[in-house]
Parts: sequence; structure tokens; C-alpha cells
Amino acid sequence: MRHLRNFEDAEPIADSLVTIGVFDGVHRGHKSLIRNLAQCARAAGQQAIVVTFFPHPDKVLDKTTERYYLTRPEKRAQLLLTLRPDSVITLPFDENIRQLSASAFVDKLVHNLRMKELWVGADFALGFQREGDVPYLRAQGASHGFTVNAVDLITDQGSGKQISSSRIREKLRHGDVSNAREMLGRSYELEGLVVAGEGRGRAIGIPTANLSVWDEQLAPANGVYATWAVLGDVRYMAATNIGQRPTFAGENVTVEAHLLDFSGDIYGEKMELHFEKRLRAERRFEGLEDLVAQIDKDIATTRRHLNAISA
Repeated sequence: MRHLRNFEDAEPIADSLVTIGVFDGVHRGHKSLIRNLAQCARAAGQQAIVVTFFPHPDKVLDKTTERYYLTRPEKRAQLLLTLRPDSVITLPFDENIRQLSASAFVDKLVHNLRMKELWVGADFALGFQREGDVPYLRAQGASHGFTVNAVDLITDQGSGKQISSSRIREKLRHGDVSNAREMLGRSYELEGLVVAGEGRGRAIGIPTANLSVWDEQLAPANGVYATWAVLGDVRYMAATNIGQRPTFAGENVTVEAHLLDFSGDIYGEKMELHFEKRLRAERRFEGLEDLVAQIDKDIATTRRHLNAISA
């Protein structure tokens, strides 16, 4: 299984089944499609190839500056490879790709990847100005010797709506990490290095690990969360605050985790936070005594919730 950066390095040793998409978050719908693709390819003695992009076309075309991604590109590739395709190809979504016609894109898929089947969602389209929709691709397939499998993506049992990265972003912006977890099939994660903060937590007897996260990854809404903090192969319960610390007149959004039953110097270490439940919104307290009392309650609630789900 390989992670590549262009079509030319693919050099498949057999005909291939290909799927194309951004796959941000690698949610349950993505996983179902790619697992089935890989299984069918193996059964037919063919190769399974996943084609994706970075940056996200939405970021390039809409020129949005807000936090948007659900996964770092390296993490996304790792998650995709666990689904056992033969190759994941991350193409740079630059002007060359953006201006590429649907016909030219199809030529690359056929000639570089030996594509015999293309698996996509029913609303999929590729090429400049999205001209290559499913009917267009099926017509191309008739002349280029491949078929198109338009896949019905799975739905969320609670709402009956199709699982999508955009719906997961919406849930996270409202702090609904529980619903996001249902659609992802795993807890939402932020990762980064532990960096020095202002030391306010330690000063009040509740030290926190300040996480430096990628500034383009979407963080859940400001508030306090029950999370798992993962350091190497060990995980700890953690009460995590995302916000501006209004009690201390803070301005910048920070991600601070108080690790339960832990002491030690972890500055400079990589840490992952897995978000399980939002406990409350961020708010301002009149004084330190009220703040500490609430944090103690948050820690107790975190312990109860994480003990319950891990029992």
C-alpha cells in the first residue's frame, strides 16, 4: 500500500478500480465505499486506487480563510490506507488541476492508472467547472473501455440524511462532537505539540497541557469537553477547554487539556485529543473560587462519562 503524489508514479501492475474524492474526515460513508472497492478489486485480481486532493477544492475556489479541514492531509492518507487500497494518490489542487478538462482528466485515469471501473457518488463531477458528471463519465467510459459505478452513500440512522463532511463540520461548529463521532465512526481528533501557556492552570492547582493545533483544522465550538488525551501508546482522561478564557480576559482561542491522574513535563511532545462529549459552553466567572469549583465539577463529570463509555 503506497501514498503517492502524482499519477505518473502509480504504475499499476494490473487493471484498476478507482475512486475519486476529497475524503476529508474519512467518515463512515467514505470507509464503506473504499472498503467495498478494495474487496471487489482483490476478488477480480485488480488494483484499488484512491485519488484525492490537497488543498481542498472548496478552500481554493471559495477562498475561505476559516478553519475547515477535518483531518490533516497526512492523517487522511493514513486513514485511507487502513482501508487497504493498493495506492492513495494525493494530487495538488493547483491551477493545472483546476483548469483540467473532464476529458483530459479521464485520459489520465485511463492511461496512468489502467482504470476499468470508476466508483463515485451519484452527485459526483470532475474537471473544469464540474463538467464531468456521472452521465458524461458513462459516455466517456463507453469509448474508453471503463464502467462507472454510482454509489449510494450511507445515511445517518438518526436523521436519515446522507453522511457528509459538510454535515460533520456543521455539528462540530455547534460543539456536537457526539453526533460527529457517529458519522465519523470514531471520535473527532485534534493533534499537535504541547506548548507552554501562561501558566494560569498551574497557578490555581489545575495544570493544563496547551495544544498547538494546525490552524486550518476545524476545532469544535468553544466550550468544555470530556476527551481522551493520547501520548504515545498511553491515553489519559482529560477535561479540555476550547476558548478564549473570558474569566482572564483572554482574546486568542486556545486548546487546553487537564489530564486526570497525570503529572509530568510533556512540553514539546505530540499529543492527540479525542473528543467524546461536550460538557458545557464556555462562560465567564466572577472570580477564581467560582471558576475552580466549576472546573472541579467538569473533571468529575469527565471521569464519570469516560468511565461509563470505557466500561
